[in-house]
Amino acid sequence: MLMNLAFYGPILVLALALFALAVRILREYERGVIFTLGRFTGVKGPGLILMIPVVQQMVRVDQRMAVFDVPSQDVISRDNVSVKVNAVIYFRVIDPERSVIQVENFRQATSELAQTTLRSVLGKHDLDEMLSERDKLNSDIQEILDSQTDAWGIKVANVEIKHIDLNEGMVRVIARQAEAERERRAKVIHAEGEQQAAQMLLNAARTLSQQPEAMQLRYLSTLAMIGTQNNSTIVFPFPTELGQVLRNLTGKNAA
Repeated sequence: MLMNLAFYGPILVLALALFALAVRILREYERGVIFTLGRFTGVKGPGLILMIPVVQQMVRVDQRMAVFDVPSQDVISRDNVSVKVNAVIYFRVIDPERSVIQVENFRQATSELAQTTLRSVLGKHDLDEMLSERDKLNSDIQEILDSQTDAWGIKVANVEIKHIDLNEGMVRVIARQAEAERERRAKVIHAEGEQQAAQMLLNAARTLSQQPEAMQLRYLSTLAMIGTQNNSTIVFPFPTELGQVLRNLTGKNAA
């Protein structure tokens, strides 16, 4: 009995060790890229999979959405303004085979490509466009990254520019520009108000000229308003008919 145990014991241990090497458990979000004697033979998972020890090797690939913070980049805009820009990208593996075979390290490759693309795209725009059209810039960068990483089996879902840092001198220049813009709009609004007020006064004068009695009523209304105030204003009424008589006399004398 002891001899049998001594003979079969190592074999049993070896079999258990080989079985342990052959069994792999992949989570729901993982896939295993299988290589048999160095050649690609398929993608397996999730769940329990069996492999031939030594003959087969497996590379695990995580297919969850990954978030990568793009380091701050020095960018010179089209109008020669130096800024520091950083962004964040969201991507995931959609083809485990290509992500392992076509690129050595898809995370590092995507990161480096995101940095160069960020500098390239932003360098084609003015500073005002960077500050006011972030959504368009995010979309442009995402489309370029997605098209270039498609060969690696990577899907870039979104790109967001987080910060655009300016030096103190440029911040002061932008503040002066914004202040001048507000002053310009205030002057335009004031001029438009004066124009509208002049038009309304012209319309009122035309209306009063058509009915002389309306001018007399307006005159009496003004007197009533002055009388209700606690002031020392002295008003001498001047009949409007007297003014008409004087104009008629003046016209006759001139004739």
